[in-house]
Amino acid sequence: METSSQAHPFERLDPQTVLEAVESVGLYGDGRLLALNSYENRVYQVGMEEGPPVVVKFYRPARWSDAAILEEHAFIAELAENEIPAVPPPPIDGRTLHLAAGYRFAVFPRKGGRAPELGDPATLAWLGRFIGRIHAVGAARPFEHRPTLDAQSFGRAPYDWLRSHDFVPPELLATWSSVVEQALDGVARCYERAGELPLLRLHGDCHGGNVLWTPDGPHFVDFDDSRMGPAVQDLWMLLSGERQEMVSQMADVLAGYEDFCEFHPRQLYLVEALRTLRLIHYSCWLAMRWDDPAFPQAFPWFNTQRYWQDRILELREQVALMDEPPLWPV
Repeated sequence: METSSQAHPFERLDPQTVLEAVESVGLYGDGRLLALNSYENRVYQVGMEEGPPVVVKFYRPARWSDAAILEEHAFIAELAENEIPAVPPPPIDGRTLHLAAGYRFAVFPRKGGRAPELGDPATLAWLGRFIGRIHAVGAARPFEHRPTLDAQSFGRAPYDWLRSHDFVPPELLATWSSVVEQALDGVARCYERAGELPLLRLHGDCHGGNVLWTPDGPHFVDFDDSRMGPAVQDLWMLLSGERQEMVSQMADVLAGYEDFCEFHPRQLYLVEALRTLRLIHYSCWLAMRWDDPAFPQAFPWFNTQRYWQDRILELREQVALMDEPPLWPV
């Protein structure tokens, strides 16, 4: 599990520091600064004296090594070289990762777009085609410095961290622990049914908020969570609604995906397992960042009695769902 090395990692990152960081790489802002929606890192749109605005991403200290961040940049650049609509940071003086005032940052071109219409079969097929192209590149070689999404990193490790840091109310701890153990047992059964599957470089957090739609189609942003894992991780977050709706949506996504990349149907045993792992990991992510002042302000409902009661009910539902047949005939 990644951990924060200081209580308030971005407390010194004021507007002046942001503008001075941009100037340190030879770019000169015109004073316009817009904070974009990001909590893990800090991301700003910075107006330029000459040319269009740029997007500057300051990486959370101690989360990733330099090598892991550079792997992210290299992967995005590899996708762009294959004419896949991703947005890599262009090198400045031969580098994509920069340092100013103790913060590592990267500068990206600004790309606009709107959220995709995930209820539209044609949109899902189009997204499937582009994710298939990403995975065809991602399968070419593994990451060396980024972790693998699995039951240990997204399930057991977050569970152990939460138990040891007193976030769950004492009166709910036994019940919550019991249901998490049941959920992790269900995840293990799903992985057993799926069998051995190839792992590849993924986007890692491929939900609708990380896809921007333009008249020319989608492009993908925020590869910060990119890591190794099964291909279905980049597909299941596009699904929503009742079971039959998700079956139909998955069929639309795969109709596009398999134009460019082979899909192993046994991966569909992992859909609810991966959803379960994300739920456990998300609670831990919020807890680990709770000393960052941005988090209590943005997530005031976290760490209340009601929050943990809802997580218990949610995970009980997942325990049942993981024993249901997969969304597609295997």
